[in-house]
Amino acid sequence: MPLFSFGRFFSGAVNGTRSLLDNEADPLILPHHRQHNAMPAKDVTKVALKLKYLIEAAVPCELKESHITRPHSPIITHGVVDLARNAAGTENKACVVFCLLICLRWFKRQALLEMYDADLNVLRAEACQVIAKKIIESTEDQEYLFSGILLQKFSILKNGEETTPANAVEKAIDLHATRVIGSSGYQKCITYLWKGWLVRDSKDPSQFTSYKDVANKSYWAHFQHDRMRAPVYQNAFQIFVSFVYLLLYTIAINTVDPERDIDIEEVFLYLFTFGFIIDEGVKVWKIGRYYLGFWNVFNALLYGTLTVTFVTRMLALGYPLGSPENTRYDVLSYNLLAFVAPMFWCRMLLYLDAIKFFGAMLVVLKVMMQESIIFFALLVVIIIGFLQAFVGMDNTEDKGEVTGFILRAMTNAILGSPEFDGFDNFSHPFGMILYYVFAFIVMVILLNILIALYNQAYTDITENAIDEYLALFSHKTMQFIRAPDENVFLAPFNIIEIFLLIAPFEWWMSKSTYSELNNLVMGVVYSPFLVIIAWIESRSAYKVRANRAKGEEDDDETEEWEELQGEVDILGDGWEKQVTEVVPDVDKEPAVVEILKLRGELEELRLLIKQKGEKWSEESESPSPTGTNPVA
Repeated sequence: MPLFSFGRFFSGAVNGTRSLLDNEADPLILPHHRQHNAMPAKDVTKVALKLKYLIEAAVPCELKESHITRPHSPIITHGVVDLARNAAGTENKACVVFCLLICLRWFKRQALLEMYDADLNVLRAEACQVIAKKIIESTEDQEYLFSGILLQKFSILKNGEETTPANAVEKAIDLHATRVIGSSGYQKCITYLWKGWLVRDSKDPSQFTSYKDVANKSYWAHFQHDRMRAPVYQNAFQIFVSFVYLLLYTIAINTVDPERDIDIEEVFLYLFTFGFIIDEGVKVWKIGRYYLGFWNVFNALLYGTLTVTFVTRMLALGYPLGSPENTRYDVLSYNLLAFVAPMFWCRMLLYLDAIKFFGAMLVVLKVMMQESIIFFALLVVIIIGFLQAFVGMDNTEDKGEVTGFILRAMTNAILGSPEFDGFDNFSHPFGMILYYVFAFIVMVILLNILIALYNQAYTDITENAIDEYLALFSHKTMQFIRAPDENVFLAPFNIIEIFLLIAPFEWWMSKSTYSELNNLVMGVVYSPFLVIIAWIESRSAYKVRANRAKGEEDDDETEEWEELQGEVDILGDGWEKQVTEVVPDVDKEPAVVEILKLRGELEELRLLIKQKGEKWSEESESPSPTGTNPVA
């Protein structure tokens, strides 16, 4: 393995081990949202084992990945796909894609445990994705594809116990199965979930059903707070709130009160932060480790710093105005608030990842951060070793000041600006030589390794940019709907739910009355947004009705090449026959087609020779009119 791949292997092994070797039975949703399985977990496990055996037989040895992944693969043939599709019988076909994703997880785990067969098991894992993608794209019944194959939940047996039910959409995102996520049927399902055309069943939140008013042209039919559950509107709301949050921060940091009183914009800034903290905590509690990612850590750092800012601000207000303690804590609070300004602006990228350009670049950034693990691991070890050497060479008594100087000089070397002055005092000439060695190792070796890692990460992502972006978008969509809430109070409105509804009313009010109260509050809170949402959906209902009248899908868009498609008679003009005659069969290689053609001609020649031979035999056996042998 080349050196620049160590970072990818290390980070991939860490992430893979965490997601694949951890206990799969960790809860993804709250206990009261658990549901019965559509198929016994034991039967699902048996189907997965049958599919695992099939894939091991189809990929018995290491092959080129292109032999597995190309559209008309000689390995993953139509027969293999059809057998996999029928592995669960005719009644339980819906679990096959889920079972293939389970096999994908098994093969990836086996690749980590059996390093001598890692390449083979990775190839088999890729075969699982190829088969799953072909099954999804060959399913013509859209309702069955959504409700049965992709969104129906299944479990398997692990250590004799049933795992937490999950559907194929969630499992593909958790395993980062980009090939499955990039399939047309999968993305259509994600699009319907994103628009809110597939919503959770009110009786069983673990199941999904079609939004009944998608074709309703009435404005008031869409004026309901439940439409805020749709990820597209939640995302739009978050973007709006983020702009308000940024505006509050900008006002707070640029209007320092000489009297050090807390301003109204600071109050709302910290209230928003409190709501965001609660929202992040609840989602981590409900969804588990699969919710955590780069942006969650980024937000945690921002919210943590703002929490410290708030605490120091309150400490300052606790001392008399003008006292040294009041001034010290006040200045520290404002300095910390100014320190996080870049994070506030970078946070806006989190809500722009639905745009393809920003989404692809954010994926590159995330992978680069993962690739940095090997660099920083080596750097920490080297810094500790050289620091110990420099401290040991120092002959002064003030070890603290010298240590600070050494760390600053090392940091400057890492950033490309080494400082050689001062190292003559460290056991000359050994200190200067040692610093030269440190600068060479860091600036020439380690930094070039980091550049190679970043270059490889950028190349890998950009080569597969579309699927990576679709995976990011799918993950974003499922984040909005994976942890269902009975009442949708988006941050910072979740503060209203906690302190004005749950705390004073939920513990004594009847369930029906409390539900009506929640509906009333949500209707009032979201009314400005519902005005826009109802207008958008009532307008889109006209397009949906038009598509249904033409027998098209609800989200179909008529493009310019489709406008006159019905007026062109392909069959009547004989154009189809002419096209069929000249277009090659892509299912077969050109060389194979020529060989088959030659084989047919040889078979005809063989039959002709056989017929001639039989004719000659008959003529030789029959007596001639003159009584002589005709052959003679």
